Amino acid sequence: MHSSLVIYVIGFIAQILFSSRMIMQWILSEKQKKVLTPILFWELSLLASFLLFIYGYARDDFAIMLGQSLTYFIYIRNLQFQGQWSKLPFFIRFSIFVFPVLVVVYSFFNNEYDLQKLFQNEAIPVWLLILGIVAQIIFTFRFLYQWIYSEKQKKSTLPLGFWWLSLAGSSLILIYAILRKDPVLLIGHLFGAFMYIRNIIIHHNEIRE
Repeated sequence: MHSSLVIYVIGFIAQILFSSRMIMQWILSEKQKKVLTPILFWELSLLASFLLFIYGYARDDFAIMLGQSLTYFIYIRNLQFQGQWSKLPFFIRFSIFVFPVLVVVYSFFNNEYDLQKLFQNEAIPVWLLILGIVAQIIFTFRFLYQWIYSEKQKKSTLPLGFWWLSLAGSSLILIYAILRKDPVLLIGHLFGAFMYIRNIIIHHNEIRE
């Protein structure tokens, strides 16, 4: 019971950080009447992703781990775009960069984790796991799109397509969270959906002006 509580606390802290980055980004965007991408957005994203990866690992939830593993390095790339990544001490950068890989490799070779356990969690039917993976892929693709767009622009930015993909992926994750009975994902993505819709509206208002 105690360990389960700790796991949920880690998950909720991660979602609070994710929500905080959206609130901060939304407030700044409302003030400037255009969508902004402040440095703190990516710093909070990286920290929250770090914690949510641990949460997914502790709950034997491959869908969560997959989503965080893919976006983790895109957050790092955006910090590089904004010139903040190189300001961190080398040891910290190295530790952050290899963390997800080390966790999986260590657990696998110490028999704490295996592929059967990863893909055949009794608490998650195969069809539900597939739904979760598809939802995470769509949700994660928003950052792949954002990364490619930013590479072309040579600066970190959040284009309109990012928010539409966010809304689509978040809606599917909400369904997954309800079926999975996962309060961490449910609360986080209920709040996020509002922010995604609002940023879409800000984008369209900016285009009209």
